[in-house]
Amino acid sequence: MGLDPGLRRLALGTLLAAYEGPVPPDWAVELVADGLAGHTLFGTNVHDPAQVAATTAALREGRADVLVAIDEEGGDVTRLAHATGSPYPGNAALGAIGDVALTRRVYEAIGTELAALGITVDLAPTVDVNTADENPVIGTRSFGADPVRVAAHSAAAVAGLQTVGVAACAKHFPGHGATVADSHHELPTVDVPLDVLRRRDLPPFAAVVAANAQAVMTAHIRVPALTGAGPATFSRSVLVDLLRTEYGFTGAVITDALEMKGASLAAGGVGPAAVRALAAGADLLCIGAKVDAELVEHVATEIVAALDDGRLERARVEEAAGRAATLAAWTRTATRAPSGGGTDLGYAAARRAVRIDGVLSGLERPLVVQLYAASTMAEGRVPWGLGPHLADAEEIRVVAAETDPATLRRLAGDRPIVLVGRHLHRLPGGPELVTALAAEHPVTVVEMGWPAQWRPAGVRAFVTTYGASHANGRAAAEALGLAG
Repeated sequence: MGLDPGLRRLALGTLLAAYEGPVPPDWAVELVADGLAGHTLFGTNVHDPAQVAATTAALREGRADVLVAIDEEGGDVTRLAHATGSPYPGNAALGAIGDVALTRRVYEAIGTELAALGITVDLAPTVDVNTADENPVIGTRSFGADPVRVAAHSAAAVAGLQTVGVAACAKHFPGHGATVADSHHELPTVDVPLDVLRRRDLPPFAAVVAANAQAVMTAHIRVPALTGAGPATFSRSVLVDLLRTEYGFTGAVITDALEMKGASLAAGGVGPAAVRALAAGADLLCIGAKVDAELVEHVATEIVAALDDGRLERARVEEAAGRAATLAAWTRTATRAPSGGGTDLGYAAARRAVRIDGVLSGLERPLVVQLYAASTMAEGRVPWGLGPHLADAEEIRVVAAETDPATLRRLAGDRPIVLVGRHLHRLPGGPELVTALAAEHPVTVVEMGWPAQWRPAGVRAFVTTYGASHANGRAAAEALGLAG
């Protein structure tokens, strides 16, 4: 026997699915017509603006109020500009500048682009307070390490997006900034007392709730003081007692992708994870990026089975689907104020974020050496570095741990070396290579990752961009006098 049509539609109303390719397959549109809350767009769904606009129009053929979400944070996490890198600096750069009005204008500009393409929900901003230099997944996605500064910029970002009619989804509650593990691959633990969370991690979430953020995303992190052995996504203490009751949040709670190991391994699969998240108080379940019709039906079937066997109460699922519908209604009726921003604003902002320790001189026709750095699943494979912006300089790319400093000195000859990296302080072989080179050769370092306290001895200058977007790369090349 098939699923009860009413219960299937109810279950589908809590799901954010996805699909591969630039054209929505028939099943993706048919599920929208059957009640699916919406789809999340990833890089594989984005070729060019006209194609994205056609995509969102096709999804609306299924249902006019379908939610179309995307991770468009600016900086290192971009879907619209995944082929080139974002024309906007990310949160770390905006936090370093310290101009809250600028942050709002940048997010207005991002939101304006999304709204023009028919995208209704931005799974941004990241409002985590990045207090761990070793954090492998947040880093430059954060406005900084100071809760007060992060709170102010987080509220501004939410206001910027929502002023132009795009729903903001602040993430990752109750705070992913102190982790040293990536929840895409495992379940990170933040083992601190609740009073530490209140002082360090939670102020930005209070700020975005006050700014009327339409959605908040959960974190697949374990906080023993609140969640016990499981992730926050499955914790009623986090999603209901803390977020809704204490902080007064009334919008939609969206899960981080349930295909991530921090959730799926803890629950025993995506289907059981969906049930546990709903039971805990989540409203919209982001399944992930690798989704097909079979997986969506599997998750819906698991939710209906949980309704039948008592793991879920119907009132809870109706509440969740109702909040998803309320979010969809907001996106259709929100006032869209015009934005005075644009990509020029992004490049100008990136220039303001560049910080230089030391003296930039003698950099005529340098050898530019970019050190390979793996990308996270959140970032995806997006181009970065100075290469696209160089006018008259040779660039090579190497793996730090596999590179002999003598080889680089020989290649450079009498030219200075500009060494470009991301998170150099934790790149295998990175600190050693920089130190060895600087001991015998003029070296300038460009750090495009999280600005840790580490500074190598002997370098002529240390340039920090606070991110690796296209705009950040351009700004660095200009600061070095190397831009075309």
